[in-house]
Amino acid sequence: MKNPKAAQVSGFTLIELLIVIALLGALAVGLLATIDPFEQLKKGRDTSLRNTTSEFYNANLRYYSTKASFPWGTGVLYTAKAVNLIGSDITELINVGELKSKFIDLAGTGNLAKIYVTSTASEQVAVCFKPESKSFQEDPVTFFASHRFHFGDNAC
Repeated sequence: MKNPKAAQVSGFTLIELLIVIALLGALAVGLLATIDPFEQLKKGRDTSLRNTTSEFYNANLRYYSTKASFPWGTGVLYTAKAVNLIGSDITELINVGELKSKFIDLAGTGNLAKIYVTSTASEQVAVCFKPESKSFQEDPVTFFASHRFHFGDNAC
């Protein structure tokens, strides 16, 4: 007959479990510091803004190619005007089919306020935004114009 006291119970001790949990916690903190979740959120917002900016810019180019002027007409110059302030021009782009009918709703008024359009001559247009994330600020592809325009604290 076996002695019950002689039976060995296998498993981890409390100290071993605490050490493993502490190591996993340290790895998780290191991973979060590397990933920087706030930077990831900023990159997501910048990607959305870049897509909206590109869509608006290309819609203006298509409009110009068919009408030989921009929606704001000839002789009108914009100097870093926020896109949310040119609603009649967006409406014109929607009416001729260059932008989707839900463009303003999908882009959001807050996002349109962050996008600026500059028209220095009747055949030139620049559409830009100031990126929030570090990676977009350092990316030269972010700019949609050959010149960088400065307005207030925002620079494109």
